[in-house]
Amino acid sequence: MLAKRILVIEDDKNIADLLRLYLERDGFAVDVAHDGRAGLDTFRSDVFDIVLLDIMLPIMDGWDVLREIRAVNKTPVIMLTAKGQTSDKVQGLEMGADDYIAKPFEMKEVLARVHAVMRRTAPETAKDKKLCFDALVIDMESYTLTVNGGGVDAPPKELELLFHLASSPNRVFTRNQLLDEVWGFNYFGDSRTVDVHIKRLRGKLEGVSGAWSLKTVWGVGYKFELNG
Repeated sequence: MLAKRILVIEDDKNIADLLRLYLERDGFAVDVAHDGRAGLDTFRSDVFDIVLLDIMLPIMDGWDVLREIRAVNKTPVIMLTAKGQTSDKVQGLEMGADDYIAKPFEMKEVLARVHAVMRRTAPETAKDKKLCFDALVIDMESYTLTVNGGGVDAPPKELELLFHLASSPNRVFTRNQLLDEVWGFNYFGDSRTVDVHIKRLRGKLEGVSGAWSLKTVWGVGYKFELNG
């Protein structure tokens, strides 16, 4: 079986070399770039299973690299940064990052998070990736949301959140559960991220059908409720 491929975009060469060493020992094939532009060019020139992306990069910062990746591709991205503020973590999540590790970090944590993200984003069978309800189709094979027969624009994390809720109708999820299971950020999770995405989804889905709805369970969390 071919080794999983990881792209490390990190300007600190000591950290990049350490990541390469441990990742290769763990069985991964590793490419390294030391600035944002070179990293994006490398990403576009080949196929990778996951990206480890520093934020404070020369030439083109990590936010811009992430934005360019997410414009065309769903490859999992883990942000690596010296910044530990909650606002930076929330920004990364809302831009489509799959996980976030603040420096300094332990290599065992990096490896554990790489494996966790890859498990969470592993392809499922096509039949498991499409949900249909009255006037609503959530298709994770093509990452599309269809309402009343027409396409509705929804960023990847909105779709993943809706799909996760709708996969277990009437089950109540806490905000921390959703952060853990959709974003993988349970160790510091900020509930505002979930609330913002739910609000945006409601703006697109409210009033579409009386057969289902996105419900708030006060003091607990959210559920995709089937009526009747």
